[in-house]
Amino acid sequence: MGDPIVNLDQSDAWNGYEGRHWATYPERYDALNDAANHYLLDDLPVVAGSRVLDVGCGTGRVARLAGRRGAAVLGVDLSEPMLAEAVAAAEREGLGGVAFAKGDAQVHPFASEGFDAVVSRFGVMFFADPVAAFANLRRALRPGGRLAFVCSRGHQVMDQTKIYRAIGTVVSVPDFTGNTGPASFADPSYTERILTGAGLTGVTSTAVDVPQLWGRDAEDAADFLMGWGPVQYWLREDEADETARSRARDAALEAFRGFTTPDGDVVLTARLWLVTAERPMSRS
Repeated sequence: MGDPIVNLDQSDAWNGYEGRHWATYPERYDALNDAANHYLLDDLPVVAGSRVLDVGCGTGRVARLAGRRGAAVLGVDLSEPMLAEAVAAAEREGLGGVAFAKGDAQVHPFASEGFDAVVSRFGVMFFADPVAAFANLRRALRPGGRLAFVCSRGHQVMDQTKIYRAIGTVVSVPDFTGNTGPASFADPSYTERILTGAGLTGVTSTAVDVPQLWGRDAEDAADFLMGWGPVQYWLREDEADETARSRARDAALEAFRGFTTPDGDVVLTARLWLVTAERPMSRS
C-alpha cells in the first residue's frame, strides 16, 4: 500500500496540468516566489545541522536552499511531476542531504519529533482538515521546534488579483471577495485558532511585501499566465473557445502593462503573512 492521501482534489490537480506546468517552468515560478525565501529560512533559523521538513515543497527550491546551508532536509509534496524535477535539481546541485517523498502532509507518517523546523512556501493553504494537518506537523517537530510558512494576506490586497479580474471581463472567474483557497489564512485570528487547535503555541503573523517577477515584458507575462493551472481551469469551466482565450490573454496583457518597470520587467507585489509557531517543550 502507498502513502495515504486524503486531499484527493489537490492530488488530482497537482498530478495533472497544474503540476506539469510548475514542473515544466520551475524557474518561472521561483521568480514569482523567491523573494519570500529568506523570511522563512532566516526566521527559523535554518543552519548547518538542522533537520528541516519542507511541506508542499513543489520543485524543491526552498528545500535545496536549506540544504545549501547544511541542513538535512525532507521535502514532501503530492505532485509526482514536481517531485521528479525537485529530485533532478538536487542531484544537479550535488545536495546529498536533501531528500524528497510523495505524501499528503495531513496524514503522512513522519518520524515523531524528527525535525527541528517545518517550513512551507505557499504549501499549507489547501488542507481538507487544517487542524489535523498541523497536528500531524506538530508531532513531527521536536519539543521546542519551530514552524514557519508564508501565505497571502487576502485576494483583495494581491496585485495579481487585478490580473485575474481583467480575465474575468472575458470569462467567469471567482469573485475573490472571501478568504478561500490560496487566501485561506488571510485572517490572522483564524490562523491562530487553527494552529493553537493543533497544539502549537506562540503563533505570530507578520506582514511582509515581496516583489514577484512575472515576465521580461507584458507579452511574456501574459503568455506564461495563460498556461497557469487556475487560468486553464477557468477557461475550461467557461468552455472558452479560441476567440475567448485570445481575448482573455489580451485582457491579461493590458493589465500586466500597468506593472511594467522602466527596465521592461513585469513586477507585481505579493502581500503576505509570515506565520510562525512552535511546538511546546512538553511532549503533549
